[in-house]
Amino acid sequence: MNHSLLVSWAPPNEAGIPILDEQHKGERAMENVFKATAKKEFKWDKLGDIQDGRGELGEEMPVIIYRLMQFTILDALSDEFGLAKANDVFRKAGYLSGVEFAKNVLSLDLNFEDFISHLRETLRSLKIGVLRMEFFNPESGEVIFTIAEDLDCSGLPITNENMCVYDEGFIAGILDAYTGKTYDVREIDCWGTGARECRFRGVVRVS
Repeated sequence: MNHSLLVSWAPPNEAGIPILDEQHKGERAMENVFKATAKKEFKWDKLGDIQDGRGELGEEMPVIIYRLMQFTILDALSDEFGLAKANDVFRKAGYLSGVEFAKNVLSLDLNFEDFISHLRETLRSLKIGVLRMEFFNPESGEVIFTIAEDLDCSGLPITNENMCVYDEGFIAGILDAYTGKTYDVREIDCWGTGARECRFRGVVRVS
């Protein structure tokens, strides 16, 4: 339906201005809702100029505050949609961040060995974690990484659960941006299950 024509259907008042009846008001309101809820794709520049905005406090904050935000969001999503759906949303968010992080922070034109070294140093300098590549199959693209002192989970109580679904998406996004292939990444060891470092396995998705 062409909502732009709705005004011409309504009777005008004495000044000649069309007056919408309740039906037309509802339809126009629905049109506004659709416009207001249009998808807004995340891009790196939406993070803003942190140095300008936090000239006194700076760019860093304690890990506990980051975790406070992350885990309460996950908890709220779990209450609303269930844990499986909440994990899917977190993984998707991690993927978006990984892609944008790779495009805006990493050098994507390096050979694979140099790229992994560059990624390791970048994650360490940003205090995200200590990365180590444990396995790589150049034919299939399968890769296994470990991350020690992980930003998301190191030091958490042991729950016998893999906790790092956001990291799964983050690593997949980085690999996708670098290789041009679609990766599925899953955590196979976690601090939450009693391991001292997190281990992630990435495989190229077969279409």
